[in-house]
Amino acid sequence: QLQLVESGGDSVEAGGSLRLSCSASDYFWKYVCMGWFRQAPGKEREDVAYIYTGSGKTTYVDSVKGRFTISQDKANKMVYLQMNMLKPEDTATYYCAPACANRWREYGDWGQGTQVTVSS
Repeated sequence: QLQLVESGGDSVEAGGSLRLSCSASDYFWKYVCMGWFRQAPGKEREDVAYIYTGSGKTTYVDSVKGRFTISQDKANKMVYLQMNMLKPEDTATYYCAPACANRWREYGDWGQGTQVTVSS
């Protein structure tokens, strides 16, 4: 089973940038998609961005379009989330998972995540 470890979270001021990393234990590209997700305190987990591992096509939720970029590095078994122009509402714990937009709610093997805190 694919093991994923998220890292790179930090506390930053609004307008700042962070790059989150997702390290995979195996060939994550055997899955159709890799995604980044987040959960803010008191709120449900939500999806943020996806990358189709075969084509490299990316999709984003509207709230992060133009600010976040998901990418993959198959040689190093890594998936990244570059986050620019951060806003306080981006504060959350961020997770990666091998799931596409239509099935991610069925995924149940979430890791520890990495905390992102954006201050105004």
